[in-house]
Amino acid sequence: MRITDLMIQETMIMDLQATTKDEAIDELIASLNRSGRINDPVLFKEMIYKREAESSTGIGGGIAMPHAKTTAVNEPTVVFAKSRKGLDFEALDDQPAHVFFMIAAPEGAGNTHLRTLAALSRLLIDSDFISQLMSTDTPAEVSALFDAKQAEAAEKEAAKEKAKAEKAANAGSTSTTGQQQNTSGVIVGNANSEDFVVAVTACPTGIAHTFMAEDALKKKAQEMGINIRVETNGSEGAQNVLTADEIARAKGVIVAADKNVEMARFDGKPVLQRPVSDGIRKSEELIRKAVNGDAPIYRSQGGNAKEEGASTGKISVGSKIYKDLMNGISHMLPFVVGGGILLAISFLFEQLASPENPIVQLLQTIGGGTGAFHFLIPVLAGFIAMSIGDRPALMPGMVGGLMAVNSNAGFLGGLAAGFLAGYVVIGLRKLFKGLPKAIDGLKPILLYPVFGLLIVGAISFYVFDPIFGSLNTWLVDALGNLGTGNAVLLGLLLGGMMSIDMGGPFNKAAYTFAIGVFTSSGNTDGAWMAAVMAGGMVPPLAIALATTFFKSKFTEQERKSGLTNYVLGFSFITEGAIPFAAADPLRVLTSCILGSAVAGGLTQLWSINVPAPHGGIFVAALANHALLFLLAVAIGSVISGLILGLWKKSPTLVK
Repeated sequence: MRITDLMIQETMIMDLQATTKDEAIDELIASLNRSGRINDPVLFKEMIYKREAESSTGIGGGIAMPHAKTTAVNEPTVVFAKSRKGLDFEALDDQPAHVFFMIAAPEGAGNTHLRTLAALSRLLIDSDFISQLMSTDTPAEVSALFDAKQAEAAEKEAAKEKAKAEKAANAGSTSTTGQQQNTSGVIVGNANSEDFVVAVTACPTGIAHTFMAEDALKKKAQEMGINIRVETNGSEGAQNVLTADEIARAKGVIVAADKNVEMARFDGKPVLQRPVSDGIRKSEELIRKAVNGDAPIYRSQGGNAKEEGASTGKISVGSKIYKDLMNGISHMLPFVVGGGILLAISFLFEQLASPENPIVQLLQTIGGGTGAFHFLIPVLAGFIAMSIGDRPALMPGMVGGLMAVNSNAGFLGGLAAGFLAGYVVIGLRKLFKGLPKAIDGLKPILLYPVFGLLIVGAISFYVFDPIFGSLNTWLVDALGNLGTGNAVLLGLLLGGMMSIDMGGPFNKAAYTFAIGVFTSSGNTDGAWMAAVMAGGMVPPLAIALATTFFKSKFTEQERKSGLTNYVLGFSFITEGAIPFAAADPLRVLTSCILGSAVAGGLTQLWSINVPAPHGGIFVAALANHALLFLLAVAIGSVISGLILGLWKKSPTLVK
């Protein structure tokens, strides 16, 4: 299919009159509406701005590509326009936009149309081609230029396929490396080069930026003599999907995406996570960093939660609840860590000086109940709600969380308010679905906020806050009156839960419970934090000890990975043990659960408090019994390490 079948001449605007971004969008939509290519300009405009809210489609280089995929579109269409003066389209390079492509794709656009839009996107990487477009004066010249360019690209692709076939025929049975097989999407910049990186590109609609980023990365890698393999997550789904072998061989991973992509497969690799626009405009920087391994090591949080239900295309209720909860916790965690560490340091200064010391008061104000900790429950509730009901649910969720703080409903009340707000907004969407389309634009800015806040606020005030306030008071009293034996049992339970799934639901449930008590009950001495921190430090340290003292039971690669677990264990990063648990779950998990439970129980037996929510050995000095805390961790780690080392079979015997 030709690009000009979608870029019809009657919609082209050869002299755009707009002087602002909003005016440009209105002028382009008006052209679509006049030609009958869209049926609801109000809805289409709303979807255009929804995409702009994700990231500006002014991609730089003088190009803007506003686009939307919606039922408001009758036929797939691309409106071409150009502005000789240029205008500010909030481009990523802060330069005026001169050439515009408004892409209108129907909800059920066929694969042929989507591939044609991808071909259009790839052409726009060529700066010389854009210059030629700027010099055109008539729609006919624009069409002729695109037809010629597309024909040229087709000829080059045909020649490349022919050369590849001839090379394969001449090679006969001679083997070639995976990096030289262009059918897999690998660009060979230098056949002898060992520099190999992989990339994933994706944007929310998957009809433009995804493929521009792919082409830009391939083109730049070829210029740099670096081999690259690019997976695209477009409207047709994932294409050229990366293999496990390619990921393992790659020196680094580039994820240029404005939407979620499957990340668990990159666990342990240097991963650059950037907006898709960086893949287009900063391709050289990304490739250079990936080749040099100049990127954070990615650690999967909880394994394969995203893969659950993949075979049926459905997500279980439990997985959905877990995903929503993790969205809230992940956004809350910076407040917990930042505020918690500052608060813990204030306790240290308080012991050395006095409560009236200016430094103590400053740190407690910043980190404590009037600073970072004041936002914990509202942020948790707000982002749980947003995960369920998208952006309109954020505000009522945060307000419900704040009401829980002010009413002593605390952590449990905040959780309830977050889930309530998300599903209230979903209900409002269904309720208002039948309203006239003319007022669709009022829904996100008026109807959802007002009715969402009213419903969530009323239910929180009359139901959640009284119930959870009473429950929270009872829980605090019960914990405060626990005898030593009961406290040890709870410590055993919390410590063991930290190792059951190492970052998954059980781990997060234990950690979340400790955080809830730590932040909402006034129990900031950190008794339960000591149990979960000790339990969470044991698995990676046990792995490290086992690989050090039982070398014959592990492969060379496992021994090397085991060394990194010393650092991860000391830092309270339980996920370092996940690769070992995945390879031998029965032995690794059982060993680690036993040691973690012992460590957690010992912290309660010895009445250890750790007044910090994270940090591992680096905050151990803040514990009331620092040496005993380290001893509890050491005992638990040695127990797990010994059990694993003695129980595990040699690599040649593992079945």
